[in-house]
Amino acid sequence: MEKKERNERLNGRDLINIGVYSAIYFVIVMALAMTGLIPILLILLSSTIAILGGIPFMLFLTKVKKPGMIFIMSTIMGILMFVTGMTWMPIPFAMLTGVLAEITYKAGDYKSLKAAVMTCAVFPLWAIGNYLPLFLQREQYFADRTSYGQDYTDAVMRFTPNWMFIVLVVMTFVCGIIGGMIGKKLLAKHFKKAGIA
Repeated sequence: MEKKERNERLNGRDLINIGVYSAIYFVIVMALAMTGLIPILLILLSSTIAILGGIPFMLFLTKVKKPGMIFIMSTIMGILMFVTGMTWMPIPFAMLTGVLAEITYKAGDYKSLKAAVMTCAVFPLWAIGNYLPLFLQREQYFADRTSYGQDYTDAVMRFTPNWMFIVLVVMTFVCGIIGGMIGKKLLAKHFKKAGIA
C-alpha cells in the first residue's frame, strides 16, 4: 500500500510532461484566440480548441499514469487565461473541469482508449470559463472592448443569448470527442506503445 502511494506521487518527469504539453496546447489556444476578432469565430473558439487541441492532448494522455497531471494542466490553462487578460473566472472553472477530466480518465485506469477519448471531450470545457464574463458581467465585458467597435459588440450580443451558454458547453464536448477521435487515429502507435487499448 505504501509503495503504491509512492508510485502515484508525481515526479520530475511528470512535471516536465505537464509543462511541455501545456506549452504546446497554450500556443494552439493563443493562435486560435486571434480568430476571436471575428464575432462568429469568437463563439466557436472553445469548439475549435477542442478539435485542434485534441491531438496534443491525446498524446499527453499517453504520458498520464498518475492522478493530478490532468488537473494541473487544466489549472495552468485557467491561470494563463487570467495572465493574458481574462478575469479570474476561468481559474476555478478550469479547476472544476480538470477534476472531471481526472475522474473520467481514472475511471479507465489510465489504460482505456475509450476513457481517453471521453477525457478529451471533458478537458476542453475549461475554455468555457472564458465565456463566463460575457454571460455574467455583460456590461463590463463590452466596456473593456470598446476599441473593437459597435458593430462587433452588436454581433457578439446577437450571437450570445443566455441559452447559448449551454449550447457552447455541448458543442465543446462534442468537438472534444471529434478531436479525441482524430488524435486516436493519428497517434495509434503511441497508444499501443503506452499500453492503452
